[in-house]
Parts: sequence; C-alpha cells; structure tokens
Amino acid sequence: MNNNVSLSSFTRWIHNQSAWALLLAVSLIHSTMVVAHENSPQSPPKRPNVLMIAIDDQNDWIEPLGGHPLVKTPQLKSLAERGTVFLNAHCQAPLCNPSRTSLLLGLRSTTTGIYGLSPWFRDVPALSGRLTLPQAFGKAGYTTLSTGKIFHGGGGKPKDRLKEFDEWGPAGGVGKRPEKRLIQPPPHSNPLVDWGAFPHLDSEKGDTQITDWAIEKLKQRQVQQSSSTGESKPFLMCVGYFLPHVPCYVTPEWLAMYPDDDSILPFIEKDDRKDTPRFSWYLHWRLPEPRLKWLQQHEHWRSLVRSYLASTSYVDAQIGRLLAALEATGEANNTLIVLWSDHGWHLGEKGITGKNTLWERSTRVPLLFAGPGVLAGGKCVEPVELLDIYPTLAQLCQLEAPTDLEGVSLVPQLTNPLAVRQRPAITSHNQGNHAIRTRDHRYIRYADGSEELYDHLVDPHELKNLADDPAHSGLKKQLNSWLPSIDQPPVTGSKDRVLTFDRQTNRAIWEGEIIERSSPIPE
Repeated sequence: MNNNVSLSSFTRWIHNQSAWALLLAVSLIHSTMVVAHENSPQSPPKRPNVLMIAIDDQNDWIEPLGGHPLVKTPQLKSLAERGTVFLNAHCQAPLCNPSRTSLLLGLRSTTTGIYGLSPWFRDVPALSGRLTLPQAFGKAGYTTLSTGKIFHGGGGKPKDRLKEFDEWGPAGGVGKRPEKRLIQPPPHSNPLVDWGAFPHLDSEKGDTQITDWAIEKLKQRQVQQSSSTGESKPFLMCVGYFLPHVPCYVTPEWLAMYPDDDSILPFIEKDDRKDTPRFSWYLHWRLPEPRLKWLQQHEHWRSLVRSYLASTSYVDAQIGRLLAALEATGEANNTLIVLWSDHGWHLGEKGITGKNTLWERSTRVPLLFAGPGVLAGGKCVEPVELLDIYPTLAQLCQLEAPTDLEGVSLVPQLTNPLAVRQRPAITSHNQGNHAIRTRDHRYIRYADGSEELYDHLVDPHELKNLADDPAHSGLKKQLNSWLPSIDQPPVTGSKDRVLTFDRQTNRAIWEGEIIERSSPIPE
C-alpha cells in the first residue's frame, strides 16, 4: 500500500467528517493492524517428541479393541481414552520381518519382495540405501533411540546399527528361561514354542529390562534439560516389547488374573475350514506353532490361552510404567505416542495357532495415537494400515520423507475419526496371496486363484465363505480391483515361511519343497 497517498486522503476525509466518524476510522485502522498481525508468518510450531511402542505378536486381545471379553489391559484402555484408537487397523504382512520392514520403509512387501524371516532389508541391493522412518527423524534433527524389538532381528549387522538409530538399548527378548521346556514339544517345533507358569522375578524378563532402560533415558534427559540453558533436541524413542510372543513364560501372579476354565477360550466352530480353499493351508503348511487338534489332544489349549492373556497384561503394566515416567518428566504434553503390533496371532481359530494367515485374527492389530494434534477419545472404524504410520508421523513432525511412500497420512482421522478413507487395508503373505479389508468385508485371493469372501456385518468370526455365491460377484470384482498392481517375487536370500506358486505346473512350493495335491494336510 502507498502510505503517503493513503495518509493524505485520510487527512482530507477527517476535515469533512464529524468527530464520531474519526473515532470509527481509528477503530478500523486498529482492527486492520490486528488482523494483519494475526495473518503474518509465524515461527514454526515446536516439533513433538515421539514415543513409539511396538508389541510383538499382539492380536486384538486388548481392551480398546474388544477382541477378548476377559482381557485386562487398563493402561492401554487409558491410553486409548487419551487419544484415538483405530478399530479396523491391519498389518501389511502377517509375519515379523516383512511387516516391520514394510512399516519402517513405507513400502508394501509386494514392492520390497521381502516375505520371509530373511533377509535383512539392507542386504537387498534395491533397499540398501532406503531412508527408514527412524532415519527420517534423525535427518530432521531428532535424537533417535531404540530398545527391544523394532526391526526384526535387531538392527541387522552390528556395523550398521548406528546408521539406523543414534543409541541402542538392550535387545530384550525372552529373559530368564526354565531349565527345561514346560510343554512337551509338538511336531515341527522349535525352542521358542513353549508357555506356562514359571516362578521368576519380573525384573528378570527382557521386557522389564527394556522398560527400565527407556525410563532411565527419560530421567537422564530431564536432568540434562534442567541444567541446560538451550533447547533440547526432540527425541524419537522406540520401545519394542517381546511378549506375548512365545515362549509365554509368566509368573503365577500374572497367570492368576485369568480363570483356569474354558471361559477364556476363543470362539471356534468345528470344521470351520470346510469351505476354505486347500491353498489356505499352504500359507502355514509346516510351522513350529501347534495345531488346535494337537492342543486339544494334549490338553494344552487352555494353558496357552491363559499364558497369552497373562503375558498381554504383564506388557500392559510395563507400558504403564513407561508412560508414568514420561509424565514425570513434564514432556508428556509435547510427546506424540504411537502404539502398534506387527501382526495378530491365532489361538485356535481356524484350527491353528500362530500367524501366517490372511484372516482377521492374523491381520487385525492394535494402532493407537495420543498426544498433541490427536483427538482424545476418538474411535475410527475406517480401514487403515501400519503402512500409514510413516506418512502420518512425517506430516505431524515435519519430516522429509521419501516421495514414494505407499501409505496415506492418518492426520485427518486423528482430528476427526469420522473422516472417510477412500481405500481398503491390504495384507499380503508371499507373492500372489492378498486380503482386502473394507469397513464391512474381507476378500482373500490366493496365488492359485481360489478365493474367500466374508461379510463382517453378520459374520465377524469369518465362518461363512461367500466367494462362490453368484450374488456377490459384483462385490468380488470391486474388491479384486484393489489387489496390488506390483507383486514382486521373493528377493534373493529369502527363507523361512516362504511360499511360491509355479503357474506353469500349478504347484505350490513351501520353503523349497513341492506340495503335492495329494499331500495330507500336516497336523
């Protein structure tokens, strides 16, 4: 604006108007100045700290998700009340390594080609230089810390660890073990498949030790801040809990929280697999986790369920300790909390235990956000993915992220849980096997072309496969359009839980061995 012209005009106007008009003009000028000040560029808001909590093998058996009527997780319930919980969140892969790799790289397993427990993604040439979520935080000036299980198998080769995080705490894991197994091993078992009451101290557990380390780091930061005149760098602290992953060793005190009767057992239907394709068995052909039939024959089903529930409650208590320590530092109001699990876990549903399936029990996971910019008490029923965590945190924390992230930010849902999402959640387990989850349906297509379809409005346990019903052909076609357009084969070095399908011979190959059509299903 030309100030000289404006003031000259204003002077002439004064001489021609009454006194009350002068007062009005002064008021208008003041209002304009206030508005101009309010619209002027502001200094960027303070970036929040981030506390990321991961729980290994945690299905929807937590209070905020209502997956089990008797589960006791008061700390997670409280956290959900303080923030927003996603009631329809799903993993990208129902196995540790591909799921965590997908989340931390922002790419689907069908894009990376990582489907098995190996390889470490940095050993894949196309991914060796990929900017991970923790690295994006470090690049933005955050101090990054990790303890417990965040990446699968730790941080890869020891020489690479400091490239992923600034500081590493204890690896956690099982902690103290009994001298011999508590459960006589089922067929194809390994030492991890064990559970039950084991008298020992909680302080001897790996998950207690990683919590202690994280709490100590928060205390150290508080001391440093109190003695420093400058502003501290924001932090990203990642804490990865091992339990309820097997072996589920729990002290009698935690086990006593749950009745030793059949009221704790999940709902199942006999012969539930009668309308599922044979190919569905190939995804978990020979695994160390026992089948339901074996558990029932040896009367171990109830003890496994109790141990899993008790382990979940124990981890909930550790999370409570961690959140209390954060509160004590005075930084809770500027700390964004995100909690997730890498995948679910069957405890008898569909006749199996473990993961490695494309059904609800294996793909549905906890996903909670709390802190600045997040609506308290929010509940979102839109289908979302763990893949969405990277772009969400990038937006909230002003990170420079890769431009090819395959997730979509959840910020609209964090401020308004009713905000509609325009796409489903997609889970893949090895090349060619995918599940499409909308608000109301689950569609599964296997590598051999066989299908499943479930209506969650009337069939939350996925007991009736509607795929062969002509009435649903239009719906199937619509859901089929969401199958991944990129569907890479397993990368070199892939092993453990890897299934491939040879279209020329129409044969499935499990961990390098051909599955014959006449092969009996392993029990």
